[in-house]
Amino acid sequence: MSLGALRPSPLVEQATVHLREQITGGEWAVGTKLPGETALAKSLGVGRSTVREALRALAGAGLVQARQGAGVFVIATRPNEDWSVQLRQAAITDVYEVRMLIEVEAAQLAAQRRTDDDVAILHEALARRRDAANAGNAEFVAADIALHEAVVAAAHNPVLTGLFTEFAPVLRQRLLDLVELLSLRSDDPNHGDEGHAALIDAVVKGDAQAAGRALRDELKQTLALLHSL
Repeated sequence: MSLGALRPSPLVEQATVHLREQITGGEWAVGTKLPGETALAKSLGVGRSTVREALRALAGAGLVQARQGAGVFVIATRPNEDWSVQLRQAAITDVYEVRMLIEVEAAQLAAQRRTDDDVAILHEALARRRDAANAGNAEFVAADIALHEAVVAAAHNPVLTGLFTEFAPVLRQRLLDLVELLSLRSDDPNHGDEGHAALIDAVVKGDAQAAGRALRDELKQTLALLHSL
C-alpha cells in the first residue's frame, strides 16, 4: 500500500500524522502488524530514523506496540485520550510553560547523547532556519519548529519525542499568530538567530548546562511576550 510521499518538513510530525490516520481510519485494524521500517520509509519518502521516531510517538499515544523480535503491531484505533484536543484548547501561556519543562530537559540530554548524525542534522536545521528568513512567516515558523524538533530528537528519548510531536501543531499555529500579531520579523527577518545558534553550539559541544540555559532564555523571552498581550 502506497502512503504517498511527504513534504520535507517537519518530517517526524508529518509521518506520525500520516501513520495515525491509517490506523484511526481503519486501514490497519487492531492486531495488524505494520510494514517494516524500510518499507514504511520507502512509502513515505523519508528515512528510517524518521519512521522510527514516528512509531515511538504512536506508541506513546497507545496506538501501536513494538514486540521484541516480532515487529510493531496496532493495539488500538483511537489514541489514549484526546490530548491533542486539550492542547488546542489550552492557553498558549500554559502550553509554553510545559514546553519549557520538556524542551530544556531535552536540550540537556541532547548535549549528552547527540551522535555525529545528530550534529549534522542540527547544523542543517539551523541553516534551514536561516534560509527561511528570506521566506514568509509560515515557512520561517515551520523551520523554527523543525530546529527544536531536531534538538528533541537528539535526546534519544521516545517519550520526549512523542510529547513534542503532540505539541508541534499547536506551537506552529500559535507562533505564527504571535509573529504576525507583533510583527516580530519586521526589523529582523531572522528573529532569534543568536539564541538558536547558541543552543545548537552548546548541544554540539556537549555542554548540557549551556544548552539548557540557551533554550530556557529563548522560551522565557517568548513567554514574556505572550504575557504582555
